[in-house]
Amino acid sequence: MIRFSDEHVWVRVEGDIGVVGITVHAQDTLGDIVFVDLPQVGQTLAAKAVAGVVESVKAAADVFAPVSGTVTEVNEALRADPSLANSDPLAAAWFYKIQLSNPAELDALMDEDRYAAFSQQA
Repeated sequence: MIRFSDEHVWVRVEGDIGVVGITVHAQDTLGDIVFVDLPQVGQTLAAKAVAGVVESVKAAADVFAPVSGTVTEVNEALRADPSLANSDPLAAAWFYKIQLSNPAELDALMDEDRYAAFSQQA
């Protein structure tokens, strides 16, 4: 299951772990991504809290946590090659994994169809 936030972040649920990244719409808007700042493993995040930063040649943007939990892993490959966020934002360019502390928060996020309609208006 994949869900999307109104901050253009996705979370793919794998058991009780959420894999988090930015959407195609976000990376299209930002342009060529040159730097990512990822959260610390072990860091506890609240939903909608700033979890990191992404910088492009055009702008910098905060990356907001779509759900609450504890960061269990970060994507070191993305840190080493931020351009992955442009080439494969929904797979290889995941930002971090989070142990879900409140799975019910997923219900407030959008499914793919709702997000597609939302991002066309953004």
